[in-house]
Amino acid sequence: MTSAKALTRTPGRSYVKCQSCHPRRHTIDRSLALEQHAVYCSTLRDLGLEVVTLPPDEHHPDACFVEDMAVIHGKRALICRAGVESRRGEEASICDVLGQYLSLKRAAPPATVEGGDVVHFEDRLLSGLSQRTNAEGVRQMSEWLEVEVATIEDPEIMHLKSYITYLARDTVIATRAFADDPSLAGMNVIIVPHGDEYAADTLTIDDTVLMPAGRERAHELVREAGFKVIALDMSEIEKCDGAMTCLSLIF
Repeated sequence: MTSAKALTRTPGRSYVKCQSCHPRRHTIDRSLALEQHAVYCSTLRDLGLEVVTLPPDEHHPDACFVEDMAVIHGKRALICRAGVESRRGEEASICDVLGQYLSLKRAAPPATVEGGDVVHFEDRLLSGLSQRTNAEGVRQMSEWLEVEVATIEDPEIMHLKSYITYLARDTVIATRAFADDPSLAGMNVIIVPHGDEYAADTLTIDDTVLMPAGRERAHELVREAGFKVIALDMSEIEKCDGAMTCLSLIF
């Protein structure tokens, strides 16, 4: 994936109040989260992206997870309508930036759709029908972005990208539970080892794959598939049920 810009947002003081079911949510270290976010942004710059960083949004604890607020394809972006009420409003400043570069349309009720559910391939999208994204959200996304959108329905999951992400060259990485889904037929599927499931959410820039640190078995499988791997400490991001793709919108 060759891209020009990455939109990010610094975690605010309210970050410790994020929506999360993680068992160690109560141990979130916001200072460490800021360090990890800064390294993430620096890594994107090192890989050739222009990083645009928005200031914290203290009214929305999850606002650093900017990916959920838009789905971008080509020169268009669907501005998402979050599946949880507490996240609605985060999208306003996202619109201000993306509107300078892309044609925008807002998802309208009764649609709910979040970018964390949407896996981007070269010529199609794959979306979860999940806790956060419904069928009307998928319909509006496909219509506005003028692209085929396949779906995987699982009302128990929050976001599909926690289980499947696209690397490049017809290769995906997935947890075992989703590896045999028909939507991945004909692709090279790297199955993350048991215990390394968090490593299924990756971000690929050209041939370099950003992956969470501490999942060495998963890193090795990706290297064996012909990719470079950069491991980043995501401990405080993980505690807010966030992951590698969540922290940026690439366009």
